[in-house]
Order: sequence, then structure tokens, then C-alpha cells
Amino acid sequence: MSTTKALLKTLGEAVKQQKWDQAIEAANDVFQKDTKNYTAHVFLAFALDKKNKPNEAEATYLTATTIKPTDGQAWQGLVKLYQRQGGKKLKQYQHAALKLAEIYRDSNDIPKCADVVTKFVDYARAQGDRQQYVEALDLILPESPVYPALEGRVPHPAKTYEIQAQIVETEEKKRINILIGERRTRIGARVSEVTLEVKREVYHQSRLSYVFQQIINWSVDDEVRRTYEEKLLKYCYERLTFWPAGEQKEHEAAIVQKLANDMVIIKHPFKFAWDIAINWQDHKEISQWDVNFLRQYCVFFPDSDLNRVIMGFLTSAVSPFPQETVQKGEPTPTDESEDESLDDEDGGARTTYIPITEEDRLLMMTEGIGTDSLFAYRLMGEYYQYLEENESNSELMRKALGYLKLERVKAGLSFQNTEDALSLYLGTSLVFYQSPRYHQEAKALFDGVLAHDASSTPALIGVGLIYEEEEDYDEAIDFLERAAKRDPDNLRVRTEAAWVKALKGDFDISRAELEYCIPLIAKRGQLAKELLAQTQYRLGYCIWNIDTSKAARKSRTGAYAYFLDSLKSNLNYAPPYTSLGIYYADYAKDKKRARRCFQKAVELSPSEVVSAERLARSFADDGDWDRVELVAQRVVDSGKVKPPPGSKRKGISWPFAALGVAELNKQDYHKAIVSFQAALRVSPNDYHSWVGLGESYHGAGRYTAATKAIINAQKLEETAGPTIKGETWFTKFILADVKRELGDFDDAISLYRQVAVDRPDEEGVATASMQAMVENALDSLETGFFGNAISLAIETLTFATKVPAAVKDTFNFWRSVGDACSLFSSIQSRLSDFPADAVRLLIGNDDTTPEYEVLRDIDGVSLEIVTTSGTFPDDEAVGVELTKVLQATILAHKRAIHVSANDVHAKAVAYYNLGWAEYRAHGCLPMSLRKKATRYSKAAVACFKRAIELEAGNSEFWNALGVVTSEINPAVSQHSFVRSLHLNERSAHTWTNLGTLALLQGDVSLANDAFTRAQSTDPDHANAWLGQGLVALLLGDRKEARGLFTHAMDIAESSSVVTKRHYALSVFDHLVTSPSDQPITLLVQPIFALSQLQALRPQDLVYGNLTALFHERTNETSRSVATLGKICLAVGDDYEATESSEALKHFAMAQADLARSQLASSSYAEAIESGEFAIHLSSEDGSDNELTAEERNKIRLSAHVTIGLAQYYLEDVNSAVTSFKAALKESDGNPDTACVLAQVLWATGEESNREKARDILFEVIEKDPHHVQSVLLLGVVALLDNDEESLEAVVQELQGLRASDEGVTPPEQSQLGEVLRAIAILGEGKGTSVGEFVAAIQAQTDVMFYPYLPHGWSDIAALGGEEGESAAEMALRVAVKGIPPRGDLGAEGLAKTYAGTGRAVDAQTAIMVAPWEKSGWVALAEVVSG
Repeated sequence: MSTTKALLKTLGEAVKQQKWDQAIEAANDVFQKDTKNYTAHVFLAFALDKKNKPNEAEATYLTATTIKPTDGQAWQGLVKLYQRQGGKKLKQYQHAALKLAEIYRDSNDIPKCADVVTKFVDYARAQGDRQQYVEALDLILPESPVYPALEGRVPHPAKTYEIQAQIVETEEKKRINILIGERRTRIGARVSEVTLEVKREVYHQSRLSYVFQQIINWSVDDEVRRTYEEKLLKYCYERLTFWPAGEQKEHEAAIVQKLANDMVIIKHPFKFAWDIAINWQDHKEISQWDVNFLRQYCVFFPDSDLNRVIMGFLTSAVSPFPQETVQKGEPTPTDESEDESLDDEDGGARTTYIPITEEDRLLMMTEGIGTDSLFAYRLMGEYYQYLEENESNSELMRKALGYLKLERVKAGLSFQNTEDALSLYLGTSLVFYQSPRYHQEAKALFDGVLAHDASSTPALIGVGLIYEEEEDYDEAIDFLERAAKRDPDNLRVRTEAAWVKALKGDFDISRAELEYCIPLIAKRGQLAKELLAQTQYRLGYCIWNIDTSKAARKSRTGAYAYFLDSLKSNLNYAPPYTSLGIYYADYAKDKKRARRCFQKAVELSPSEVVSAERLARSFADDGDWDRVELVAQRVVDSGKVKPPPGSKRKGISWPFAALGVAELNKQDYHKAIVSFQAALRVSPNDYHSWVGLGESYHGAGRYTAATKAIINAQKLEETAGPTIKGETWFTKFILADVKRELGDFDDAISLYRQVAVDRPDEEGVATASMQAMVENALDSLETGFFGNAISLAIETLTFATKVPAAVKDTFNFWRSVGDACSLFSSIQSRLSDFPADAVRLLIGNDDTTPEYEVLRDIDGVSLEIVTTSGTFPDDEAVGVELTKVLQATILAHKRAIHVSANDVHAKAVAYYNLGWAEYRAHGCLPMSLRKKATRYSKAAVACFKRAIELEAGNSEFWNALGVVTSEINPAVSQHSFVRSLHLNERSAHTWTNLGTLALLQGDVSLANDAFTRAQSTDPDHANAWLGQGLVALLLGDRKEARGLFTHAMDIAESSSVVTKRHYALSVFDHLVTSPSDQPITLLVQPIFALSQLQALRPQDLVYGNLTALFHERTNETSRSVATLGKICLAVGDDYEATESSEALKHFAMAQADLARSQLASSSYAEAIESGEFAIHLSSEDGSDNELTAEERNKIRLSAHVTIGLAQYYLEDVNSAVTSFKAALKESDGNPDTACVLAQVLWATGEESNREKARDILFEVIEKDPHHVQSVLLLGVVALLDNDEESLEAVVQELQGLRASDEGVTPPEQSQLGEVLRAIAILGEGKGTSVGEFVAAIQAQTDVMFYPYLPHGWSDIAALGGEEGESAAEMALRVAVKGIPPRGDLGAEGLAKTYAGTGRAVDAQTAIMVAPWEKSGWVALAEVVSG
């Protein structure tokens, strides 16, 4: 022991001398003697602390505290150690400080105890975070073990708890926001779900409610206590709303409810608590609420919404609570015994307003229901049910049930009684609101209540009423009698049960029960007047049906008397009016009084279907369709027309059908469709509804659906019997209209004729038939069936002469006549077929009638030309016939104006049609006359102006005015187009016309914009693309223009003359400037277009000439000769008649073209004659023609070459040479002409001529070294002459041409290769094998240069062998890819390639591709012969 003391003394000395290492060693020496020496541990910890080893010092101190827990020295050391470490060891510091304070407390050293705790709290506030500070404050609160010693030396607990509350509340809000911000960024996270999760987590760990409660417990300030009571309630309620369902939520709900009830008990005016106390009560009846509690709420919160509802309900007749004895309309002061705190800030007492009238009460309660409250919803439901405000009640209860679900989730309470009450209110309102529309829903609500409360009287009554409405009377009686047994004093239920028996047919039993109830009801006085009126009517109804004899029903002492008594009891009860109306209509024969009764019944109740039907039929008989629609719509809105699913009651279709007819008369087709469809859902076999539906579909433009509806109606005609006999023609008429709209004109015309057989005097049928024929003709015109169009036009005009006289006084008749006549001016090749006799019969011969006086002073059109008969010379016939057609069209439209004098719209359209007829006449005049305004164009302007005066809002009229004034007055034209676009900016026609006007005025930019807008508005409008093509032409882009013209041609109608003209011209210009090997497919469409153009405008000789030029290129020489012969004859006659230089010019061109065609058809003598005539006409000394130098050279060159070739074929070689020399002179050394001359000279066989041929070819090459044909000819000549020097030069030139990518066509490449192979083979002269080798090299060279052309591969294939077979396959592949549209390889080239494979199938294909090419036939013969 002495050794230990000595060691401790040494240890103490080392510590005093601050020799910390020696102290540590000395302490270790002590531990070797005594491991549990307390003093050594303290010294060691102190030394370690000084050596800056805090962790080891802490551990040593803690070891010391375990040795002597009640000694304060080690705890003091720990406190000092922790103080020097800042906030890192704050929790450990708190533990050490508490232990040290307990030691001081036990030693009764209270000052030191308080000092330790106070220093720690201050240190925690300074060094720790807010949460640590809250935990530090726990040391000075009553829960602390040292609080009894500290009481009076530390702040009051209430103040400390308030500090904690403020900190904890702030920190929780901050933590919630931080966690939500962090977690909402997770993938798939939703803000609502994240918020719920975070708040649950935070509230689960929160101690805030405990702190609030402690403040309430310790605070001596009532205001502070009330404040934190409110905070505690709000906090607990919020925590409750986020708590998951379960026992814990129920526990939390109980806490919230207790807190709220406690506030109510002490009458603390905190509205939130009172609302919870009221709304969370769940009683079966409203009477179970404490009325004093409710009245106290109204006193405390007079301005709240719930107060308005409660006060309104408590003062109403439906309230189960006793009324307060307070003067109505006066303010009610609060009880003077109440706490003075109830006074408001201004010192006045709170007041509650009590409503006086029912209107004030309803207004007050309606304003109060704006805030969600379960109790308010129950009160309003009860009050609305009392007032029978079923619509308002149904809407409000739906909202209430939705709110109930939310409250159930928030509060965790079942609210079963409240849900039952709201469901019963809703179900009862749905029984009567738009009955029986919502019966299924109402029954489900009642069944839901009965499922757990089988004795619920309101539910039993509700189910009974539903069964009554659905005509399931047995079930209705069962439920109502059960309800009556549970509530025998309820006379309403007893009378309802008796009424259901009457509806079932038990009139005697029902009468007895109703007679028993009437005195009982009468005793109740004024409050039961409505029930009395209802019962009296029902008793009268039973009497009415018990004795159905006419005398009994006519008697005024029977049922009639009860009906009157019912009205005396309640003038606003509708059913007696219906019964009285039937009485007056069927028995008293007083239709006027009957209508008044029916009208009154419908006004009072739209459910009076019988009254509504009789009233609607009465209005329909008067033609008052607006009132029919009004009555029918009221019945439909009542919900009586459609039975609920599963109901035995039949639906009512007549209101929907009546609505459909009324809407059809207003041309509101879409609504009519809906109405007729609804009628057919109720009555699928209603014939008239099917017809109405078909007519509505037709009016709405839904023609396929209309066809199906009419077909269904026609199926019903077969089984309908005599009820609809005489009405079936209308279905055929409607079906014909539908077929006409669908473009099935033949079927439509056939149906119209069938109707005309049954209804010969029906004006609409004849007019519709004419319109169908005209529309069919116009459709045929647009689709290119010109012959059919003319046939239909003739048929229309012939039919028009046979229609009834009354039809001739209609606008559509004369419009059809005018349109039929106009077809002949469109297809002028058929003018000779114009039925002039029929037209004369229609128009008459009285030129003085006022019908034809319209604009006669301007256009000068009379009956003179139209009524002229006889034959005319050939040169005049066409002009006369065309004039006759045009004037007949004009006169027909003038008649249309006359007959439409009383219809402003029809008159405007008639003037519009006349304007176009006049403008058509202007357009058919010769170009020379159209350069200035004509009488027709002036008349057209007048017509369109008059149309605009009559209907200024029609965009088409303005557009037409813009068209006819485009050349007369561009400013007016522009204004008209702009006005038209203002009325309808989506009119592609108007945009196109504006673009055309801009082109005429030279504004290319505006024209381009206008055409682009037209294309975007209607991409299928051909003229817009045509205009864009003209713009491209003006800008010099011919390729773009040709593409646009081609597209316009593809989408244009066959009657579009201008499209065909520009398209054909653009293609011909392309052919003239392109290589001569263009595919023949490029010529098919232009020829077709020009053929149609010739049918439309046969007098258009220029395009006839163009047609012949196209025929010339397709080798249709016979057609070309015939066409050009007619043209030459016509132009020659024109020249003889007019001697115009223009005619002479055309005559010379036509003769040159005719000469070429005759040469191609082997008519050599005629070709020479025509060529010489063309040369004569185009001679330079002729001063009468207008040929330019270029045109003259072309004509004379063509004529000379044609004559030369014709003379050559006639074996007059010398003359041919002379002609070619003249051609060469005319062409100024044209290389192609020179080549032809060289060939002719060589063919003479004379050496001198052959020498001239060589010289000519050399001259051509000298001028144009790259002229392929001359080089080829020179190569052949050198080869035949065996001129090696010339061959060497020619081969070099040919090689250069073969390697060139420009100026050499694929056929020329083939010829180049062929000539080079011939030169190479013949030049070697060393035997067959060497020649074949050289030929193979040349063919391979062709392939290397042009692998995409078939001729090189074909040449290799011709050499035979394995390489030849594969080369033949390759040639075929290349050829297939080289045909149009991907390439320009012709049919002959493709056929040769197929023939080169050596297979029978390919030889047959070659024949099929080009039957005129002999290579296919040769190949097939070789294969067959083996």
C-alpha cells in the first residue's frame, strides 16, 4: 500500500510540475499495483488531456467514473474536456453535466448544481444546432431529474416549452420542405405521394404535440393557453390527415375529437373546434344533435356559412327542434351570462339574423352551403327534400357524397349514418328528377342503405316509387306497404300504395283506400293541400276507369267532379288538366278548352306525356313547327321518354320524331339526325323515323348513311300494310336524291322515272329528274365522255318539253335548260346535234314577252337566231349553230330570272348564271373581236353587279365580277377579287384568278404568291398549278413549267381547254429541243389531250396542226395526213376569203407539215407537190406573209428535204441531189442536211458524186468536229475505200467521241462501237480468229466506257461462249433498268436485248415488247429450229 501511495505522490508531483510524460509513466506504474485506482485514472486522464489526446483522456475519465460514480472529480474533468471540443461531443457533454449536477444535488450544493446546468444550456445554445439546444433545454424542464433542485433558479417551464415549441415547429417545417425537395426528383416520384410520405415520417418522430400540451399544462396566461390549445388541435388534425388507416389513425381521431369537444365544453369560440364537434357527430336523425349546442354555435359565429344553414334550418317548418321564442327579423343578442370575451373588438355584442320569409331562408341557406360541411349538407338535403327541389338536391348531394369520401379518408371515421342520410336524400331526389332517367342509380343507393338497415322507411318508400315508375307494380306495392306498416301515420305512403294498386288495374280497391284517406288528409288543413289535390285526382282517375261508358265519363258528377276538386285544392297540379283536356276533347267536343287544358298541363309538368302529344299534334296540324319543337323538347327533357334498363315500361318515340321533323324544317340536319336516331332506339320499326333519318342524312351530306336508312324504310314498306300506302314514293325520291349526290346518276334518273309514274303531277320530281340528267351530262363532260354528255343534254331538252306546265315556272327548270344548252358550246364538235326544235318549243317565238327583255339593250339577244330554221352553207353552219346555242343558253337563264322574281336568293343566282352565259358567249367570239369589250362582256358585268346588289355577301359573285372585268378594268377586277377573298379566304378559284390578273398586269411576284396560296388551299385545283407553270415560263425555267403543266393536266377535268393547250405546247417544245430518241410513251398523253381538245374546239386549227405533228412523231401518218389536209383546206379557204397575211403564214406552215406526212406515208408525188407549194408560199418575194427569217428558213428547209427524199424514192436521183443542195443552201450548211446529201450522192454510184460526198463530209467535220453522224459516215466511206490514212484519222475521232460524256446519245454510242469493230476487224485482215479477238476487245471497251448501256454487253454476247452467255444476262439486266421512267431505252432496244439471250421465253418476250422488231422473230425461229 505504501508503495502505491509513493507512486501516487510521484504522480502528483509530476502533474504539479506539468511533466506530463512522467505523469503518464507514473500512472502506469500505479496501475501495475492497482488497476482500479481512481486517483491514478483521474491524473492520467488529466495528463492525456494536456498531451492533446482527448479520446484517450475521455476513455480514462469514463473508466474513473465507473470506479467511483458518485465522485465529481472525474465528471468535472469530462465536462472541461467536452467544453474544449466545441459541439462535437455535445450529447456526451449533456450526460456528464447531468451526472455532475446530480452529484451536487445529492451533496446539497445547489448553486454548483445550477451553475453546471446553466453553463451547459448556454454552451448548447452557442455551440450546438437548434435541435441540440432543444434537447439541452430538457435539463431545466420538470421532466429533468435535477429540476426540483433548480426550480426557482431557472426560467418558468411554460417559457422554456414555448422556446422549444417555436424551435421544433420551425425545424419540422424546414425539414419537411427539404425532404420533399430531395425526394421529388426521384424517377417516377409524384409530389402528392412524396409529400404524404415525408409528412408521415416527420410527424411520426415529432414531439411537437407533447410540447404544446405541456405549454397548456404549465402556462398561467389564459390567452397563451388558448392559443396553444388551438395550435395543438390544428397540429393533431393535420397529423391525422396524413396518418394511414388503422388503429393509430382511429386513436389520433379520438384525440382530435376530444380536443375539439373540450374547447366546446369550455365554450372557447374557436370555429375550427366547433366545426369538428358538429360535423364529426354521426347520428341517424338530425333531431339527435343538441339544439342548444347548435344555437350556441350561431351565437359565437354569426358570420360563418354554417351558421346561415343552421339558422335557416332551425327556423324552418321542417326543423325537428322546438322554435325559439324570439321576434322574427330582429337581431338576437348573446347571453349576458356569457364571458365578456365573447364581445367583439369594438365592444358590441355579436348578433344572429333570423330570416322571415321562405325566400329569405332559402337564399340564406344557399349562400351558406358554399363552404363544405357534412352537417350543412344534411340540413340542406332535408330542406331541399321538403321543398321538392329535386334537381338542386341531386346536384348538392352528389357533391356532399364526394366530400364525405374525402372526410372519411382524412378523419378515419366511418360516418355511416351521415352517408346513409345523404344517399337517401340523393336517391329520393333522383326518383323524381327527370324520372325515370336516374332510377337505376337511385335504386342502387336505396339498396345500399337497406343492405345494413333493412327497416329504413325512406329507403323502402324510395324503392317503392322506383318500381312504380318502372311499372313493376307488385314490387312497388310490397315496398310501400312495408313502409306504411312501419309508419302508419304517413298518409303520403298510404295514398301512394293505393295509387299503385290503381295503376295495376285494381281500381275498386284503390278507390276504397283513397276515399278512406281523403278525410284524414283534409283534417291536416293547409299543409296537406298538395297531397289532398293529388289524392282527389287519383280517386277521379279510378272512377274514370271503373265505368268506361260514354255516359259515365261524360257525367259531371263522376270523375269530372273530382278532377275539378283537385284543381280547387291545388291549381298548379298538372294531371287533372290532362284528364280534363281528354274530357273536353273526346266527350264535351270543346277543342279550344281542351287545348288550353293540355297546354296548362304541359306548362306545369313536362311529364304529362299525353297532354304533350295531343298538343304537339294540334300544333303540327296548324303547321306551327316551332311550338311542336318546344313541346317535344320539354317532354324529352323530362326524362319520361326513355325507360331505364330492365324496366317493363315502354319508351316513347314520338317526341324525338317530332323534334326531328321540326329540326328538318329548319334545315338543322345534324340535330334532326340525333333526334331521329333517338326515336329509332325507342321504336326500331318506326317507318316515318327511318324516312326522316334518311332525309336528314341527305341534307347533312352523309349520303352513304342516308342510303342505308332509306333501304331500311323500304324494307318496312313490305310489311307495313295500308297505313303508309301512298307514302312510299317519297323513299324512292329521297333515294334518288342520294344517288344523285353520290354521282350514281343513272340509278337516280331511273328512280325519278319510277316516282314520276306514280306521281306524274309532282313538280319536284320532274325538276329533280332534269337536274340529275344535267348533272350527269356535266360529270360526263368533266370525265371525258363527251358523247354521253351530248346525249344526256339532248335527252334533258326533250324531256323538258314534256313536263307539266307548272314546272316551267320554276327557277331550277330553266337553269337545267340553260345548263343543257351550254354543253353544246363546251363540246363544239357536236354542235350539229343541237335539238333546235325542242329549244324553240321551250323558248317560244314571241319576242315581245317581258321574260326576254332583261339586258336586251346591252347584249342584243333576241329570239331571231334561236328560232331560225333551215340549212346553212358549210362555212357558216358552225358559226350559226354556235350562236344559236349560246343565245339559247342566255335566253333560258333570262327566263330563270323572270320566274324567280319573288325569291331574292334565286334571283341573285339566276343573274349569276346569266352572267356566266354572257361571258361564255364572249369567250366563243374570235380573238380579234375579244380584244375590246363586247356586248356580251358588258352584259356579263351588268349581271354580276346585279347579283351582288341582291346578295352582297356571296364570295362567288365577287369572284365572277373580277373575272369579267380583268381585261376591261383591272382596278375593279382587283377590288372584286379582294372582296371575294375577304368573304371566303379559302377559295382556291379566287386566289388563282387573282394570280392570273397579276400575270396580266406583269406582277410576277404577286402572281406567284397567289398561285401558291391557291395550291395550299386546294391542292387539286388544276388552274393554280397551271398559273404556277406560266410564272415558271416567264422566269425562264422551262423544265419546272413543264412539270407543273403535266401535274395540272393530271388533276384537271377533261373539259379544261387551257390546261390541255399549255400542256401540249410544253411537251412539244421539250421534244423539239431534246434528243430525237425520246420514248414514245412521252407522246401518248399529249396526243390524248389534243384529241379531247379537238372535240371541244374543232375550229382551233393551231392545235389541230399540233396534233398532226405529234401523230407524225408516233408514225401515225394516215391521221397526220388527214388532219393536215383538213387544216390546209380550211386555212386556204380562209386566205381566199380574207387574204390575210396571218392566214398565208399558217397555210405555208401547214403545207410544209403536210408534205412531210405524205412522204412518211409513201405518197411521194403528193409530197413533192405539197413541198413545192410550201416553197412557193414562203418565197421571199411574197410580201403577203408574216414569216420571220427563221420561220421561212425552217419551212423551206423542210420542204426541200422532203422533196429531195421523195424524188430519191421515186429514183429521180439527180433531182433529189438538186433539192438537197437547195436545202443545204437554205440551211446555211446544216450538218444533218449535209449528211443526207452525202448519202444520196454516194448512192448514185458515180465517182464524181462520191468525191463530192467526201468533200461535203470533210467540210462538216471541219465546221463541227463533234458531229457524230458525219464522223460515222466518213468512217464508213474510208472503210469502203480502204483509205488507211483517212481511217486512222477517223478512228482517232471516233475514239474521242466514244469517250465523251456529252452530245452523244446511247443509240449513237452503239453505232460508234459498231463502226469501230468493223474497222478493227477489216483492218487486221489476218483471219477469222484474229478478227473475233479484235471485235471482243472493241465490245469490252464499249462496256468499260458505258457499263450502263446494253449494246456493249450484247456485242460480247454475240461472240458466244461462256462469257457470251453471262454477257447476255448482264445486257438484259442493264436494258430492263434502262427503260422509262428510269432510262430512255426504247422498245426496239429492249427487244433486241431479250432476243440476244438465246432462250425461247426471252424471244417471246422480245416479240411481245416490239412485234415490229424482226430480231425477236429471228431468235424464236432459231430456238425452235434447234
